[in-house]
Amino acid sequence: MAAGWLRHLAGETVEVRSAGSEPRDQLNPVAVEAMQEVGIDITTAVPQLLRTETVQDSDVVITMGCGDACPIFPGKRYEDWALTDPAGQPIEVVRQVRDDIRTRIEKLAKELQTA
Repeated sequence: MAAGWLRHLAGETVEVRSAGSEPRDQLNPVAVEAMQEVGIDITTAVPQLLRTETVQDSDVVITMGCGDACPIFPGKRYEDWALTDPAGQPIEVVRQVRDDIRTRIEKLAKELQTA
């Protein structure tokens, strides 16, 4: 959802990479539904395994509770967002997560565009 929001709000001004330390084999269908409700189609996204090179090549790394599984490189900007995991949650909870992510992404996008 975060990658979908950032692509939507920042467009081509930011290169977005999305990966997880333990990615599922498919997107959460409730997350897809919640994003479609706000006009964002994330159905073409494919869960990716977080690779060291991905982190190394990024300027900002947003984590969502990956702990020790995420590689750390000096000089990178890291933010760990404590969010409810939408997996297995009803749509009402996923909507709250979606909206929380949007608020965080809006702030991040402004910071990146002014940097």
